[in-house]
Amino acid sequence: MALPTPNKPRLFSRGAWPEAKRVTEALRAETVGGALLLLAALLAIIWANTPWRDSYASLRDVHVGPSALGLDLSLAHWASDGLLAIFFFVVGLELKHEFVAGDLKDPAKAALPVIAAVCGVAVPALIFAAVNTVGGGDAHGWAIPTATDIAFALAILAVLGTHLPSALRSFLLTLAVVDDLIAITIIALFYSDDIDLALLGLALIPIAVFGVLVQRRVHQWWALLPVGLVAWALVLNSGIHATIAGVVLGLLVPVKAVRRGRGSAEGVSLASRLEHRLRPISAGVAVPVFAFMAAGVTVVGGGLGDAVTDPITIGIVAGLVVGKMIGIMGGTYLTARFTKAELDDELAWSDVFGLSLLAGIGFTVSLLIGELAFGAGSDSDDHVKIGVLAGSVLAALLAAMVLRRRNDVYRRIEEYETRDDDGDGVPDCYESDAARA
Repeated sequence: MALPTPNKPRLFSRGAWPEAKRVTEALRAETVGGALLLLAALLAIIWANTPWRDSYASLRDVHVGPSALGLDLSLAHWASDGLLAIFFFVVGLELKHEFVAGDLKDPAKAALPVIAAVCGVAVPALIFAAVNTVGGGDAHGWAIPTATDIAFALAILAVLGTHLPSALRSFLLTLAVVDDLIAITIIALFYSDDIDLALLGLALIPIAVFGVLVQRRVHQWWALLPVGLVAWALVLNSGIHATIAGVVLGLLVPVKAVRRGRGSAEGVSLASRLEHRLRPISAGVAVPVFAFMAAGVTVVGGGLGDAVTDPITIGIVAGLVVGKMIGIMGGTYLTARFTKAELDDELAWSDVFGLSLLAGIGFTVSLLIGELAFGAGSDSDDHVKIGVLAGSVLAALLAAMVLRRRNDVYRRIEEYETRDDDGDGVPDCYESDAARA
């Protein structure tokens, strides 16, 4: 999801390479970000199942950073605690935009996707908990199948939805934003370590300073970055997962543009400027590197057999594929049936069904919660990765089957409505309607 962007972005100096500009513009495309995420995950899986898989594990375990500041972290932790904070900062910007100027501003318009998101979190969690309770597994990872991966879902929708109505994308965006908000809350409440209240209190100081700076429309990186890093480091050492710092800082940024003088045109909001600058870093570096560090699971040598019978794996796949579909489709239908909320006129229930399957693609946040729940590198964490990958692939394939058929339906409708065999500039369907009248 992208916020409104400046008409003349100045991410580079006047002498910057045009190739760099083209790369950053490409990284803002949802399909490119999703492709990089997939490529990084596949590379990690392949490496982790070769004779050189020990080198992959060794790379993840390399420690760098100043231990005196509590930042002597492995590369895997830097990816999940550091780089993902950039991703969640962008998520925070998107959340703020949706609440202030987007679909979530209008409660009536947001009701269906918001309730769908809540149900799409609750039902997968219940399914995972039930499977692991009955099967004797560990239900501590109940939140793993609750998350929808925005990058993957939007990328697939962009590829498949050449003729799908724009309302379907808006529905998915709103659902994904609320889904992220719930996931962030779950991480803060259930998957953070013992909280050091003193450090957390100290973290409020740089957070407040950051808030003052952005409210004054300060956008220079040399002013915002040091303050943000201090806030991130204090939150990390306080026991709350560091990605929460990224979300909080993002929510502080103003999303409304200001006029610089009487009669002047409205400018570009600071949130749009920062999102425009950081999205290529998030999509091109932060998320793919995290995927590379998190997705490498070894399945050769009997590991796959143990995983497929583990209630953790079964619960994740069932939650992502079945739970998301039941929760989103059922929540949307029941809300429209028994309240005054209505489905957008552009959408059919078949479209919502395809979207409910697409929302079963859980990757970035699901893998993160798996690491927090069971510990990175543990057997259970490896089974989480297999379950997330298998469930996401299955959900994507099922969604593609449904949405491709719906896309063909809308393509035929468009061809019918725009057909003009006599070349008079008036579509034939309107001429036939006029003749019947």
